Amino acid sequence: MTLYAQSVTGPVAAAELGRTLMHEHILCDLRDPARLAAGGDWPDITMENRFQIDYLQNENLNNMLLDKDEIAQRELILFREAGGGTIVELSSGGLAPQPERLAALSRATGVHVVLGGGYYVDSYLDEPIRQASVDALAAIMVEQLREGAWGTPVRTGLIGEIGCSWPLEASERRMLAAAAKAQRETGAAVSIHPGRHPDAPAEIADIIVEAGGDPSRTVIGHMDRTIFDRERLHALLARGFVLEWDFFGAETSQYWVRGADVDLPLDYMRLDLIHELMGRGHAQQITISHDICSRTRMASYGGHGYGHIVRNIVPMMTRRGWSDKEIDQLLVETPVRLLCCFSH
Repeated sequence: MTLYAQSVTGPVAAAELGRTLMHEHILCDLRDPARLAAGGDWPDITMENRFQIDYLQNENLNNMLLDKDEIAQRELILFREAGGGTIVELSSGGLAPQPERLAALSRATGVHVVLGGGYYVDSYLDEPIRQASVDALAAIMVEQLREGAWGTPVRTGLIGEIGCSWPLEASERRMLAAAAKAQRETGAAVSIHPGRHPDAPAEIADIIVEAGGDPSRTVIGHMDRTIFDRERLHALLARGFVLEWDFFGAETSQYWVRGADVDLPLDYMRLDLIHELMGRGHAQQITISHDICSRTRMASYGGHGYGHIVRNIVPMMTRRGWSDKEIDQLLVETPVRLLCCFSH
């Protein structure tokens, strides 16, 4: 029996995944539903306004829609040419997931794409899903993993990103419990978008554990904007959870959510913290990515693109004293451990 990752085009052996980004969006609609319904006029991205749009990137709703196959294809090719192998696409329910289009893009570019299942935060859900029971939600997630997702035969390869607000909504508590239940049945990894508060990950961890989830296969993302003290980080790692720094390439102290009292780290700060935690025995509990979910972070619109980590961060790791083994652990071995759980 060989373990493999389930991609949008079928099974992929561990040795074929290559350097892997664990949290990205290729085709998605992250426009805020309430603002979209209210209507408005947002400018197109130009050379003159690109920086300002990127500075507060989720205020221009045009920026939060990734829907052009030709641009996505070009971005994936740039990632492959930089030395990338696999992208985990976490546009879950509520973000307009596109399984069959992603499969076509994967075939056209040679980049493996692993699709996430489940649902995003409460404000993006329709009413039937918002009111669904834990068992009903878990059944959907299991079906997505085993049969196909969103009315297609394309199977998901993990659960997530499961969206959480702060404070947690009742629907989000059920969603977390459902993800843990589906994980118990399938062995799939779970990736979670925590609410914007330093206590949010610990509350999420409690719910996952109580529901019988596996911390070692549960990724809590967005550490870059959520937790800034070692005590909370060490506590989560001690419980066995995987932590993710997924804002690489966001080289600005300005967090793009207006009013949020958050100073983002720069890439070298992320690396130094991660290296410290790996040196404390947590090398298998950390993943990284860019979380590209807006046009201005794509190379086609003047951004860094999916190739930034492979092209720029890996050389920075080497300059800062990382060993090849440590780099492979972060970009290859840990993704393989999390994604390769299906028998074939």
